Amino acid sequence: MIKEKVEKIKSGKLSAVENIKNFIEKIKKEDKEINSVLVINEKAIEEARKVEDRIKKGQAVGRLAGLGIIVKSNICVEGLETNCASKTLEGWVAPYDATVIEKIKKEDGIILGMANMDEFACGGSGETSAFGPTKNPIKKDLVPGGTSSGSAASVAAGFCDFSLGSDTGGSIRNPASHCGVVGIKPSYGYVSRYGLVDMAMSFDQIGPLAKDVESAALVLEIIRGRDEKDPISYESEKIILDNKKKFSIGVIKPLAGKEVQKIIDDKIEEACKKFGWDEKLIEIKYIDVGVQTYYPIVYTEIFSGTRKFDGRRFGKKIEDVAGPELLRRIMGGSEITKAEYEGRYYKKALEVKKFITEEFEKAFDKVDCIIVPTCPGLPWKIGESMAIEEIYAYDALTIPASLAGICAITIPAGDISGVPIGMQIMCSPRQESKMLSIAREIEKLG
Repeated sequence: MIKEKVEKIKSGKLSAVENIKNFIEKIKKEDKEINSVLVINEKAIEEARKVEDRIKKGQAVGRLAGLGIIVKSNICVEGLETNCASKTLEGWVAPYDATVIEKIKKEDGIILGMANMDEFACGGSGETSAFGPTKNPIKKDLVPGGTSSGSAASVAAGFCDFSLGSDTGGSIRNPASHCGVVGIKPSYGYVSRYGLVDMAMSFDQIGPLAKDVESAALVLEIIRGRDEKDPISYESEKIILDNKKKFSIGVIKPLAGKEVQKIIDDKIEEACKKFGWDEKLIEIKYIDVGVQTYYPIVYTEIFSGTRKFDGRRFGKKIEDVAGPELLRRIMGGSEITKAEYEGRYYKKALEVKKFITEEFEKAFDKVDCIIVPTCPGLPWKIGESMAIEEIYAYDALTIPASLAGICAITIPAGDISGVPIGMQIMCSPRQESKMLSIAREIEKLG
């Protein structure tokens, strides 16, 4: 747990400089094979030395003192290349820190570098990066999941104490599941997006990835809260992990139906029975069209959001250098925004989004949480030919939480033939404390 590691650093039992130096050396030695880190912060050791000097002088240090963090390359870190894994922004150095980075630095966390990702967060496997795919550290011939591929892989590979990713429709949860780590998508507005190069403003949230629930909870506690630079953000209560031992679980059978490999479904069901908690079958209407609802909104918003990348103010013109998946979404959004299609697709999708949100509200009146598999299948082999419909359907279990704006976490739930699978726990908006309490209890029971 990172909390215990910080105590060692503060007490002098562990050197902050050695902690950061070890991570940097490990990345340089081993990441050539995994390709999870695009940019290393060459000032990281110097920054760790400043923290260590303050500790030696008996001065106060923050809750993340001397810890090493990898940041997804669509979150601005002042002085580091933030390229969104695209040739569009290759060489662009962020002139300021995102709000979440400001908060981490205030607590004396050390940024180790920038993580690989799917280009502009468009993808679902970690394969669409302009700088080559990220490999899964557990089995290097498999995809790590996307779009926060490098963020999840860097935690799984032991390249950092924790990482930050961004989640649109499963972009933290999907790779966390495939790499066997913990990943959190906070409630919409729970964490400031200022400094995030977002893919879809209606969904995107920054969240932590870590080895265990308590570590992820500590990071979320630090980065949460109202930010005047992000109008959708709000102030929230301090995260407190409850010691309650029993919770009621909602199970959505239509969600865990044909699209989920039976072996994964059975594994999650087994785990739920082991808890001995009350289980209720929950119906969420319209959830079967979650994927079809999500993508018209995403296409429209990514088209709108990428209009600033015209090659004039910074970078290259996005259409000139973008990969096929990013181009597909830009072109799709261009079509949907035309007058004859906007009402038929975008506005209809927003209506269904509202219906799904209301359905989840009803469900959470009956249960503490809803538990489903994180992904409907196991990760495929890198380079394997996959139909675009199959890739999009891979987010069928994570998209509903994004549409409803609720909080969701994935935690490791064992493995199948050595490949990790994740259990997704969803709670109502602003109920992060409850969600994390449930996740921690399951982690203990597991």
